[in-house]
Amino acid sequence: MKKTLLSIVMGFGLVGTAAAENLLQVYQQALQNDPATLQSQANKDVAYAGITQNQARLLPQIELALDASRTNGDTHRNTNDITVRFSQSVWDYSNWKNLDRAELQASQADANYGFAKQDLIVRTVTAYFNVLQAQDDLEFAKAEKRAIERQLEQTKQRFEVGLTAITDVHEAQAQFDTAVASEISAQNNVEITLEALREITGNYHPDIDVLNTQTFSASMPAPSDINAWVSQAEDRNLQLLASKLSVDIAKEDIEIAKNGHYPTVALRGQYNSNDTEGQSSDASISESTDRFDTSYIELGVTIPLYQGGGVSAAVDSARYSFVATSEERERIYRSVVRSVRSNYFDVTAAISRIKALNQAVVSAESALKATEAGFEVGTRTIVDVLQSTRNLYDAKRNLAGARYGYITSILSLKQAAGTLSEQDVADINSGLTQS
Repeated sequence: MKKTLLSIVMGFGLVGTAAAENLLQVYQQALQNDPATLQSQANKDVAYAGITQNQARLLPQIELALDASRTNGDTHRNTNDITVRFSQSVWDYSNWKNLDRAELQASQADANYGFAKQDLIVRTVTAYFNVLQAQDDLEFAKAEKRAIERQLEQTKQRFEVGLTAITDVHEAQAQFDTAVASEISAQNNVEITLEALREITGNYHPDIDVLNTQTFSASMPAPSDINAWVSQAEDRNLQLLASKLSVDIAKEDIEIAKNGHYPTVALRGQYNSNDTEGQSSDASISESTDRFDTSYIELGVTIPLYQGGGVSAAVDSARYSFVATSEERERIYRSVVRSVRSNYFDVTAAISRIKALNQAVVSAESALKATEAGFEVGTRTIVDVLQSTRNLYDAKRNLAGARYGYITSILSLKQAAGTLSEQDVADINSGLTQS
């Protein structure tokens, strides 16, 4: 697949100005600032902290209690009490299963974070090229307006010398006014797409590198077999991996629920030291000191006998959740397969569309020249000229959109297959050039 992306962007763009930003720079800002990605990273950290929390249940628990008191009366007493307690779980099935569950949750969080980064790549590249598409549309709108403006002036001149009717002037004026409105809409769309990109990166990017159309090449995805892409997705798609781990977690939940039927064994111990000093207010009575040291250690076994049917109900509930999770995994699997196939078809369709639109631009240019020539000799009307002009710029807009759509479809295909990486961003970035 790397060859495919490299074929898109063969050749490096010219060195841009200091103010211009390229796709890789924009992506790095997105990686640092995108809230969705940062949230996923934080969730991963939470999951790994859960492993440590569950490991703690398997280790000794030790606590120290200190107590000091003074009693005033006929006899003044100072009491110091020190207690050290410890407990160690010898056997608690749920502790081990909870640790297994926490480790699965951490693996799932890894998969979710990896998918979040892949999703960030797709969102960033799509938003970036949406800006370029909007900027292209604006330039085409301006060029179309200028072309219609020239045709309007020519029509007015021809009307003044009696070579055309006033209806042609009105038609050209109407088309010019429409072109002005289209330019205003295009300018507004540029700002909207820039704001969409800002939402991801947290920054404004008014000057970005553009696609080098001279080196752009749309190639078939590699491997060319759609079933090979599906196989890759089955092995590497991160959403699918996360759903598989959800099923494994649901299995652990069943075992944890069953623990309510199992005995637990714990080792507990305590050491206590109590010192009491007594001083009577009667000087004839001497001071007394008492010290008591006690300690014990015990092995406790707890056997659940009957809990009102709650344990059985919890097991049933966990089993139902397992079924629901398994069905969700199947839904995600089918969605992933559909996504792979749909994006593969989008890529192949985009290749054919680009070829057709390249020819459409050539044909539209030839048609416009022929129509203008026919208008000069009176065989074509100004309406024909204006329509040919619109056709030309529509073809150019569609061609630009098809190129961008091809690139984003390639990325979506690789994301669905689970192979998308930052290297793909770098590959595309190498095919950009200064605007």
